[in-house]
Amino acid sequence: MRTRDTTKEDIVKQKAIDMIVKQGVEGFGMNRLAKECGVSVATLYIYYSDKEDLIRKIGIEIGQNFFAKMLDGFSSDMSFKDGLKNQWENRIYFTLNFTQQATCFEILKQSTHGDAIVEEITGDFKKTMSEFMFSAIEKKELIPVTFEVFWSIAYGSLYSLLELHREGKSMSGKPFVFTDELKKEAFNLVLKALTP
Repeated sequence: MRTRDTTKEDIVKQKAIDMIVKQGVEGFGMNRLAKECGVSVATLYIYYSDKEDLIRKIGIEIGQNFFAKMLDGFSSDMSFKDGLKNQWENRIYFTLNFTQQATCFEILKQSTHGDAIVEEITGDFKKTMSEFMFSAIEKKELIPVTFEVFWSIAYGSLYSLLELHREGKSMSGKPFVFTDELKKEAFNLVLKALTP
């Protein structure tokens, strides 16, 4: 039996991420991946049992890295303003420093593999964020709001701005760069919308 080569495995993962970002899940295939990596298809099956296993494992790994970053310096007993600011900074950091992984994760979340990937990785994160939200409501730092509405207001504008930054242009087609000034403006509006 052939042994795992971690360097080759890392190359396979990175090429798979690149291919998913460029071609989507539907355009992704093991034969094409093997060719891109300069390895035989049999080599891929040392690491993954099939295409679905590869996609699921890559999604889980990216998601674990993402959620670990989201909890960096975060505590559910932080004030609402400080906790939300921490979440924004962590999300900005991950999105700007791991752009391919962040984009791939979003693609995989919207795919048929999304539910299985998210279910595997969000347990502790969901618990911590729920505790944070309920604590903020209890301390009267956050207006009572359903989770889905909270998420869309708290992070929707941030992700829209980060997407414009990734594309390099605004909705009007003008060049766009996400700046600290824009971040502060958006954050303050979000805070105003969610606090009593």
